[in-house]
Amino acid sequence: MVLKKKKKKKAQLPFRLNILFFIVFLLFSVLVLQLGVVQILNGEAFQAEIERTTNDYTEVPVPRGKMYDRNGDLIVGNDAEYSITYTPEKGTQAEDRLDVAEKLAEYISMDSDTYLDGITERDRQEYWYLNNTEKAESLLSQEEAEEMDNGEAYDEILERIDEDKVDDYSKQQLEVIAIKKEMDKAMALTPQVIKNDDVTPEEFARVSARLDELPGVNATTDWNREYPYDKTFRNFAGTITSETQGIPRAKEDYYLTRGYSRNDRVGNSGLEQQYESALRGRKEKIQYTTDSNGTVVDSDVVVEGERGKDLVLSIDMELQQEVDKVLREELKTAIEKYPNENKHMESAMAVMMDPNTGEILAAGSQRYDHDENEFINNGTATLYNANAPGSAVKGATVLAGYQSGVIEPGKQFYDEPIKVKDTPEKSSWKNLQWVNDLEALEQSSNVYMFNIAMRIGGVYDFQQNQSLPIGDGTFEEMRNYFGQFGLGVGTGIDFPQESTGYPGPNEPGKILDLAIGQYDTYTTMQMAQYVSTIANGGYRVRPHFMKEIRNPVPHDEGLGPVHESFNTEYMNRIQMSDSEIERVQEGFRRVFQSPNGTASGHFADKPYDAAGKTGTAEYDKYDEDGFVASTENLALVGYAPYDDPEVAFALIVPFTREGNNINHEIGKGILDAYFELQDDEEE
Repeated sequence: MVLKKKKKKKAQLPFRLNILFFIVFLLFSVLVLQLGVVQILNGEAFQAEIERTTNDYTEVPVPRGKMYDRNGDLIVGNDAEYSITYTPEKGTQAEDRLDVAEKLAEYISMDSDTYLDGITERDRQEYWYLNNTEKAESLLSQEEAEEMDNGEAYDEILERIDEDKVDDYSKQQLEVIAIKKEMDKAMALTPQVIKNDDVTPEEFARVSARLDELPGVNATTDWNREYPYDKTFRNFAGTITSETQGIPRAKEDYYLTRGYSRNDRVGNSGLEQQYESALRGRKEKIQYTTDSNGTVVDSDVVVEGERGKDLVLSIDMELQQEVDKVLREELKTAIEKYPNENKHMESAMAVMMDPNTGEILAAGSQRYDHDENEFINNGTATLYNANAPGSAVKGATVLAGYQSGVIEPGKQFYDEPIKVKDTPEKSSWKNLQWVNDLEALEQSSNVYMFNIAMRIGGVYDFQQNQSLPIGDGTFEEMRNYFGQFGLGVGTGIDFPQESTGYPGPNEPGKILDLAIGQYDTYTTMQMAQYVSTIANGGYRVRPHFMKEIRNPVPHDEGLGPVHESFNTEYMNRIQMSDSEIERVQEGFRRVFQSPNGTASGHFADKPYDAAGKTGTAEYDKYDEDGFVASTENLALVGYAPYDDPEVAFALIVPFTREGNNINHEIGKGILDAYFELQDDEEE
């Protein structure tokens, strides 16, 4: 029995092993089958996933277009300079940026106030957090962390970092923080400037030689605006934003929908802003190929970049310099000659333009700082500062009289003081007795203009010491006549902003002041458009700085082909006949050429046969504390030659006192400069 039992046990063992082997066999079979399914049926899909790549695109800014004057002289250019940039890959973490920043700090200096003053308390806290992550996270209990989202928890941790931990950083550590602060602004695969201010050749060389240990960092060239004429015309040229400022927040949607990035530099004022679309250029578009880990495996330029188009302006920079020089010299002479009388006089403005095309040849404003004893160049004041110009507007008043039918050419009025009830007596600068329209312009009769204004208001038989029952709408009617010339309305100039002046309240007695230019205020540019309208025979032309837009050429070798030309644009034709306009032109000629003309002493002997109108306006000066002094504005408008005008001008000097001829001296100086330059070009 014993032997039989032993044999039975021996028989059962191989059976169990066979079962075990069979199970193992089945498992291996299933595994092999599964591997086959994976390899044969899904192998391509899994391999594709492993090899999966993504294409991303980024755009690299290009230099802006340049600005040239009408003679091809560079006004605004690009100054190439060294630049250190950072382009992060997708998925780059804060720790990665810090590591690169620490290495980069060994090769470049970021210790100027520009960078260090921009470091905030939060920047310091974030730096400490990255260097002491475990300690920082321990400042928040697990229970507290569970009640907050990640952003709230992170902000709370930073708040709990003691000040003494972040207040004693070394200069080197602060530079690291400054570098990382710039790196943090970068978007994935988009270059961000780390430093382009005063990058030394040594810094550039050190970084260039170590790019392999500085992931994302590049040593390249950047550009900044340069101004060969320094401050001359600088206000008109305008400004651009920095990389830090980027696109203006107020117009963020506007720029983003037009392909801009938030840190792009854009025109912020002046012609830089007006012609941003032409100056910006076409960005270089790069395609980056990244693998499933976000690592860049290839890149390719899919759109070649092209710098911005060039602007050829109507300005003549030689003439512009001469105009600025005349304004400075005459202001200085008048102030030094009459220091007490002219202590409130501080600025002079002038505009010169082609009356037939509207091309602005020069526009300048010089302001004298009495405290610092220096001049400030502020040309855009010719567009923004509005002043009462006095009798310079009398050409518009006479033409308004013709159009309204209240006078006809040759009409006479007796020039004697006028006394309106309950107001001071009004008169011309002297009693001129009987004068017609030409003599009224020639000798600057106020009374003649008063009669025109009263008649437009319905008063034909005014009696001394009576009230002035001006009809409703008289102010509007007078201003509509003036508006035909550009007075009191926008000139349409190609510039982001301009003032249209200030219209005074509609007080009946003030209609007389409006007629002689001592009520409403106008800019120098408006006055230039007004006199150009008379000079060219009645066409109000749009003033403009732009002549042409040119395509850029490779290697910046001169000006490229014309992309767009800007032609003369007529805004309106004044509603007066040719003979009536010619009548006022003759009156303007007499002002400058006849013995009784108010400007003949300065212009009668000039070879260029100028015509125009003088202006003096009583103009009280006020400041934040109230009335300062009673002063005068001196103005002058004109054109030359009289019979074939090629240049028109307007100028105004506010807050002068009696005894000055500064308006005549400036007018003579800028016309002399224009024709001398013309003679030089012909020789």
